Amino acid sequence: MDRIVYDRMAAHDSTHWWYRARRDILADYIAREATLPTDARILEIGCGTGHNLAMLAAFGRVEAIEIDPVARGIASERLGRPVGDAPLPALPGIERGAYDLIAVLDVVEHIEDDVAALRAMRDCLKPGGKILITVPAHQWMWSAHDVVNHHHRRYSKATLAAAIRAAGLAPGKLGYFNSLLFPLAAAARLAGRMTGRDDSDDSPPPAALNKLFETIFGWERHLVGRLPMPPGVSIVTLAAPAA
Repeated sequence: MDRIVYDRMAAHDSTHWWYRARRDILADYIAREATLPTDARILEIGCGTGHNLAMLAAFGRVEAIEIDPVARGIASERLGRPVGDAPLPALPGIERGAYDLIAVLDVVEHIEDDVAALRAMRDCLKPGGKILITVPAHQWMWSAHDVVNHHHRRYSKATLAAAIRAAGLAPGKLGYFNSLLFPLAAAARLAGRMTGRDDSDDSPPPAALNKLFETIFGWERHLVGRLPMPPGVSIVTLAAPAA
């Protein structure tokens, strides 16, 4: 990712509506869908500034990986111990057969060989372990945001399921999220494309609007994993080794 993306993450990951609501949604999703043991060993790959680590720690002992040195330093402070730097797709030095849950939250789209990355993650799971995957949806929504984040692709449910299966994993139910605000996001992407004002700035909006967006997006914690969601900005699934 461009340096500015990490800088914005560090500045806004505690206040921006997207980060805050997504953490609540994923916490509920893990609690309902992952069926983790009480002493779960959890690995977050591509943890950025570590803004999800406290949420994940509610489910077990968390370890993390981040390749950007500045973000890794921030994440290490938040975790209270060093964060690793093993890169995808190979994950060198990461213990195989060790984890109950691996979280890759908007990470797989950054990896050119997504199948190899998912295969390496599969090898790091304990028997019965799962990989929590979120990715951006809809290739037609490609924008400057994807460019500065160094994305290789956005996914459909079909292309994500195909990559998961090719890695020797079985996808759980694939669901959209960030659906309630999807019409607004889609309109903004299309308007930017039509006017030539495609903008990668994802700084938070004014406080009142930031709170409104957090409330609307946050309502999806009651829905994601329970009901089929209409098209959204993102896709979420839990994958497990294929039988």
